[in-house]
Amino acid sequence: MKKKILASALIFMSAFIFAREAFFTGDDYCISAEYNDKAFPGDAVFVKMTFSQSTKKGKSSKLEFSNANAFLQFFAEGKLSRESTFFTVSKSTKSSRTFLAGIPLSTWWTEDTKCFLKIIYSTDGAKKMEFELPFTLEKKEFVSEVIDLDESNSNIKADSSLKRMEQIKKLNGILETANPSAVYQTTPFFLPTNATRRTSFFADRREYKYTNGKSTTGLHYGIDFGIPEGSEVSACAEGKVVLAETRVTTGWSVVIEHLPGLYSLYYHMSQLKVKEGDTVKAGQIIGFSGSTGLATGPHLHWEMRLNMEAVNPDFFTGDFAFSGKN
Repeated sequence: MKKKILASALIFMSAFIFAREAFFTGDDYCISAEYNDKAFPGDAVFVKMTFSQSTKKGKSSKLEFSNANAFLQFFAEGKLSRESTFFTVSKSTKSSRTFLAGIPLSTWWTEDTKCFLKIIYSTDGAKKMEFELPFTLEKKEFVSEVIDLDESNSNIKADSSLKRMEQIKKLNGILETANPSAVYQTTPFFLPTNATRRTSFFADRREYKYTNGKSTTGLHYGIDFGIPEGSEVSACAEGKVVLAETRVTTGWSVVIEHLPGLYSLYYHMSQLKVKEGDTVKAGQIIGFSGSTGLATGPHLHWEMRLNMEAVNPDFFTGDFAFSGKN
């Protein structure tokens, strides 16, 4: 298999979060919202929102937040594009409650895409209120490449067997699950390897050429690290192992749940050190690199999925949830 790079670009964007705050103070409650008001296509937008009792005019409110709920919406070109439910990230009390929600940003949007956020909330579980937040997409270019597949990888890429279809269905079923109680880590994530050599990048635009002369196009959903076979692979953050098995396309694979709807994926390993149901810590060894599945040689494919959609893994190495720890 050979790669042909058609266009080069700025590949690695530092994980800097453009933080912005918004506040509201009423007679009964206060809202503070912190969010990244700028991001690159393929990154995400996260909003951390805290409800607390108002002390306006020196009087404490008796409003409680046990039934509070909220939704985050993303509008592109005036149309609702994505929506996500806020989940609780800290132990709520009668006087305060802190929520977090994230939405993936399409790699096909550009800096010219006009967009904004809308938050719909209810403090008592009944009357709904809403407000909007400004948001800007930054300019980013992506790599385009042609990959010539050998016969073995052509067969894997074209495999439509029941086994492979069942594996895809199982993975999609996991990735579409957003368990509101699955809150494991909100501090910045780590890289899964000490290696610095990246052989493929997030959202590369790819054309695959098969040995039979046909071709298909697609995106590369993660980052590939060029590391020798048997190199240690670590969990990028605390979480629960929800998949640990060998797959036709991705070889020995691990998927870890970190937050509701947020998962990290590790592909093409030679050996696994965890099993489904395990809880892992950030930096814990989960396996060793290899070249199983559709691979040109030993490497680690690291991927992040948010609400099913692939998101730039580098984004999560910044303080994406506004924990104050960077």
